[in-house]
Amino acid sequence: MRTLRQLSWFFKAHWKRYAFGIAFLFLIDILVLLPPRLIGNTVDSIRNSTLTGTELTKTVFILLGLGVLLYGMRYMWRYLLNGGALILEKTLRERLFSHLTRMTPSFYNRKRSGDLMAVATNDIPNIEQTASTGVLTLVDSLFMTLLTLVVMLTAIDWKLTLAALIPMPFLAWSTAYYGRLLHERFYLAQEAFGEMNDHVQQAVSGVRVLRAFVQEKADVEAYRRVSEKTLERNVSVSRIDALFEPTIAIIIGFSFLIGLGYGTYLVITSAISLGDLVAFNLYLGLLIWPMFAFGWLVNVLQRGGASMKRLSELFVEEPDVAEQEHPVTSVVSNTVEARHFSFTYPGTDKPALRDVTFTLREGETLGIVGRTGSGKSTLCRSLLHQYQMEAGSLFIGGVPIESMSLTALREKIGYVPQEHLLFSRSIAANVAFGKPGATKEELLNALKLAEMGSDLLQFRDGVETMVGEKGVTLSGGQKQRISIARALLLNADILILDDSLSAVDARTEESILRHLRQERAGKTTIITAHRLSAVQHAQLILVLDEGKIIERGTHEELMQINGWYAEQFRRQQMEQDVAG
Repeated sequence: MRTLRQLSWFFKAHWKRYAFGIAFLFLIDILVLLPPRLIGNTVDSIRNSTLTGTELTKTVFILLGLGVLLYGMRYMWRYLLNGGALILEKTLRERLFSHLTRMTPSFYNRKRSGDLMAVATNDIPNIEQTASTGVLTLVDSLFMTLLTLVVMLTAIDWKLTLAALIPMPFLAWSTAYYGRLLHERFYLAQEAFGEMNDHVQQAVSGVRVLRAFVQEKADVEAYRRVSEKTLERNVSVSRIDALFEPTIAIIIGFSFLIGLGYGTYLVITSAISLGDLVAFNLYLGLLIWPMFAFGWLVNVLQRGGASMKRLSELFVEEPDVAEQEHPVTSVVSNTVEARHFSFTYPGTDKPALRDVTFTLREGETLGIVGRTGSGKSTLCRSLLHQYQMEAGSLFIGGVPIESMSLTALREKIGYVPQEHLLFSRSIAANVAFGKPGATKEELLNALKLAEMGSDLLQFRDGVETMVGEKGVTLSGGQKQRISIARALLLNADILILDDSLSAVDARTEESILRHLRQERAGKTTIITAHRLSAVQHAQLILVLDEGKIIERGTHEELMQINGWYAEQFRRQQMEQDVAG
């Protein structure tokens, strides 16, 4: 019942649909009580030799009319209740997807992709079943049972009715016991399904790595173990699930046995008529569905409850970064400033950035270099406000980024991350991802600026070439350049290139940087790189080491300092000369 209470918001929003659906159920339950009484009266008329052709014809036509009426009503309640449940499923999917798009990187660091997929594909349909089958069985089984018992007690014989109900307490106990076991086992089964999903997702994404290291057999064996675990947990659910129907059938069988035996005795003693006994057994037959429905209800509610618990665990998660009540939605200036900025990733103790201070004026380029793990990408992500941080330490246009609307902040910044994610669409669709209404001329110009013009000539379909999942059909350099083109198409006020030129050769890199200087004159650019030639033209270069700035200045100033930057630059120049 807790699951239904948790869905009360939906039932309130669609109360008319459910009210009419339940009303049709009530009418059906009332009307199905008429045929047993009519048949019982007909049996008594036959036994007393008082049945006439007119009465028989009238009874037959009444039964036919009831059949047609019940057919129409059953169609209506199915349309209303099942249709409402499908609306719930659609609503939950939209809410889940919207919720996932709001979550910050730390959430995805904690959650596995397989579990999130399992919630969307398995758990939400289970909740939908609760809103359709669960509501049906709850209302129909309770109302039908009570109505039938009232008729049996008042219109047939109360002693016979009570005798037939003797086995029913065993039904209540067994379904409650099975329901508790089912809830526990189904929750574990869904967790195992999530693990299996996660394994498949990783195997498919990393299939080239698996083949490169000849680990296909090992991965197949690992998948076999995961799938066997999923199978075992689902079999344990099925074992409990399989007990419901036989238990209910045995208990109902005892009720029929008592009803038939004791009822025959009452007929012999003339306490009830033969027609009453026939009607009683037909009424008892009507209780078969509510009894099975009750067991089914427990099954559905427990499955729905376990799924609702998993979904609720996601919905209670809140983004680490929350907007202020009245955020700034517009910033004119494109200056970027850090004032003694320090940052530590959630769940860690060691600071990723320590006391970082710099000022980047509008239209300037900032270069950020340093060893691997020195904090370059962390600084870029911090400017996007992906994590909660100390207030009053990062500014854009003189406004603290925590005071800015997240939408306004991210619209102001074009970002090309290290991981170049391309979708399984055409090159044009990938480039226009942030600007769906872009013209073909704009797309081609962005690709030209990213030095993809000559590559397009090699593709049979040009910009309409499908790139495959995650750009599998493209080289690393092509994926990087398409990602750069996607950011350039937005023409954002601030552009961040996070080591986005690592997979292109030096000549292509030089061309892209030249295009950037020409096209982005007067706009702010931030570039992180391992190859120092990518930041040589920057007005300010920061050298990071273990999250701290150890050197700063222009290229010429850093060469005069003769520190880490100068040493790395000379080494890279020598390597380039040797390679040339």
